[in-house]
Amino acid sequence: MSAGIHVAAGDCVFVLTGAGISAESGLPTFRDSDGLWSGHRVEDVATPEAWEANPELVWRFYSMRRRDAQRSEPNPAHHAFAALESQIGDRFFLCTQNVDDLHERAGSRNLVHMHGELFSSRCESECGAAAIADKNLYESITQIPTCSCGARIRPNIVWFGEYPLEMDRIMREIDRCSVMVVVGTSGNVHPAASFVHWANQRNLPGEAKVRTYYIGPEPPLNASAFTEVILGKAGEVLPGLFTVEA
Repeated sequence: MSAGIHVAAGDCVFVLTGAGISAESGLPTFRDSDGLWSGHRVEDVATPEAWEANPELVWRFYSMRRRDAQRSEPNPAHHAFAALESQIGDRFFLCTQNVDDLHERAGSRNLVHMHGELFSSRCESECGAAAIADKNLYESITQIPTCSCGARIRPNIVWFGEYPLEMDRIMREIDRCSVMVVVGTSGNVHPAASFVHWANQRNLPGEAKVRTYYIGPEPPLNASAFTEVILGKAGEVLPGLFTVEA
């Protein structure tokens, strides 16, 4: 068991969370052992091509995910990060690969969803309309709303082949962090798998070394890049793991 993570008065903490933290709240991870995602091929529901071919199927899939997320609750790992943020304020930043709102419901505020947000929708075109909060379920082609420009409304999700959101801000936060904590990711999905390497590139002679920690039930593919790998369920490991210096 780790001795814990000490957060000194001047430390800035960067957190990256992946599917593993949501799985502890009962949400399925990205792909099952049979290669399917909640019974669907990824190519059929999570690519721009899938949207063009069958927007009704895509919206039925994301409506199902909205139902599942609404039934789930934040677990102790989500609450542990919210508590840390409440202690250190704007020296805390959370980047999640997850599209659910469990971090927000636990109380986290300084965060970004690099792969989009499940309870948000946007225009499929480049008309410039802002994304909107949206918890509705769309299960037939006739229910899919349209933008004021006339184009269809799609899930505000980053699909395969699309660029992650807010990468400029994420890079700035990596550049200023002195502690990086990564939870529940496989270490093989880029660019997120590269974050620890980018942090390590700042470990130059004469500079304070960035401390990097991975937390999850099994080591990720990039385990060798971390200062310490802490094995265990996030909801069991994270509460009480941080010691914050006043």
